Amino acid sequence: MTLEKTDDLPFFLRPAGLVVVVGLLTALKLFASANAHFVEDEAYYRLWGLYPALSYYDHPPMIGWWIAAGQAAFGDTVFAVRVLVIVSGLIGTVALWRTSAILFDRKVAGWAVLFLNTSLLVGIGGILATPDAPSVFFWGLTLWALAELSVSKNPNWWLLVGLMAGCGLLSKYSVLFLGAGIVLWLAWVPAARRWWGAWQLWAGGAIAIMCFSPVLYWNHAHEWASFYKQFGRAANGGYTAKYIFEFLGALIGLANPLIAILAALGAVKLFWGLRAREIAPSLLLLTVLPFLLYLLYHSLHARVQANWPAPLFPAFALMAAVFVAGLGPDRTFWRRFAAGGVVLGLLVAVLVQLHAVRPFTGQFARKDPTFQLRGWPEIGGRIKEMAARENAAFVVTSSYGLNGQLDFLLKDTAPVIQINERIRYVMKPEPVPDLFDRPGLYVTEGRRDRADQLSSSFRTVEEIAELERQVKGIGLEKLVVYKVEGRIGPVLEPLSYR
Repeated sequence: MTLEKTDDLPFFLRPAGLVVVVGLLTALKLFASANAHFVEDEAYYRLWGLYPALSYYDHPPMIGWWIAAGQAAFGDTVFAVRVLVIVSGLIGTVALWRTSAILFDRKVAGWAVLFLNTSLLVGIGGILATPDAPSVFFWGLTLWALAELSVSKNPNWWLLVGLMAGCGLLSKYSVLFLGAGIVLWLAWVPAARRWWGAWQLWAGGAIAIMCFSPVLYWNHAHEWASFYKQFGRAANGGYTAKYIFEFLGALIGLANPLIAILAALGAVKLFWGLRAREIAPSLLLLTVLPFLLYLLYHSLHARVQANWPAPLFPAFALMAAVFVAGLGPDRTFWRRFAAGGVVLGLLVAVLVQLHAVRPFTGQFARKDPTFQLRGWPEIGGRIKEMAARENAAFVVTSSYGLNGQLDFLLKDTAPVIQINERIRYVMKPEPVPDLFDRPGLYVTEGRRDRADQLSSSFRTVEEIAELERQVKGIGLEKLVVYKVEGRIGPVLEPLSYR
């Protein structure tokens, strides 16, 4: 299936126009990435960069390796944590353009780039250093390599497919569903079945497994802890309609509602190519299908986190582009609808990125999607003062998000240690044995206060302050600070892999 090719493209769909749009959005992201504070997960993953490992409890290691590279170049800063995420967005955009151009045409490619970069997930969340960023990146590069394979008929592209898919598996376990989609495509499309006899296909699979081997080794050495955590999410309870509409709403919202409608129409259009077993429509739909079906199934049992479908967004952008680029000259409503989606995405991206750096208002409090960024430097300054006043040798916490934030804010003051969930920190050296013999602080969110449990670890557990994280004078969260001293028992919970 190919759409009519044309060299008479409007400026905003030509490479030069796309460079202007994407370049301006990237400049905005660079500004926001350097000036907006961490969200909780980013603060936690920053520790992965400081202590690179073969894998980690929560996810495979790629985001930790990216952060480590950024820190090696730019120091232990917020910008260093995020810089490769922004670079990957640029490279991924080029890959999407190339994928769209060779599978369809340059008009589709231009719309696909605009739709991806004005989706709310990419336009707003494109600075966040989480495992979704490398997952989206390598999923997209795998699709690009498959497109090159389909057009060139050169089996050596399978080696790059395996490498990119393997790097995707080093990013997030959800890339396993991409492998399932590739198998579906090979089985469904007669023209693709020829590759079953190519040694490069099997060598590519071996390369993917070799890339994934550090994660396999780490899990083997740690009683398969990460596999139990992540694959244990698979739905095994009763059916409920409680979460499916929440999932669909989040999916449509983060894709940009107008673009989501176009993507659905594009999927319907591509379906006819799938029925005819054409290469390009089948490749696009079948590589998306397994993961999308899993997410729908999961939503019938439990909540699907809004970021989980992130790797599917480049394909959704391409589906929307197929629909819009194929419109006849009389379909002005849909072209204006598409332009409205792009303008909406641009406006929201600009406003939210600026709001993330300097909030326009605090009235939305915790309903503001940027609330996790707020108030941390002020909290860090207050706790530093208390640590100096109390001569604290350490700070202990009991949640990974707070631990990550304070570790960054107090990095020149005192070691910050989470007393529970020790499996998260097996990559870090254990605290020196006599550290807890000195006075310290326990900092906790009010809703997660475990101070009563510390009475078996310290002779004195005394509340010394209650702090409030705020944005423009509006309270977001209560934090409680305790002074602890006189160790009488173990402080850190025993290491547990399950």
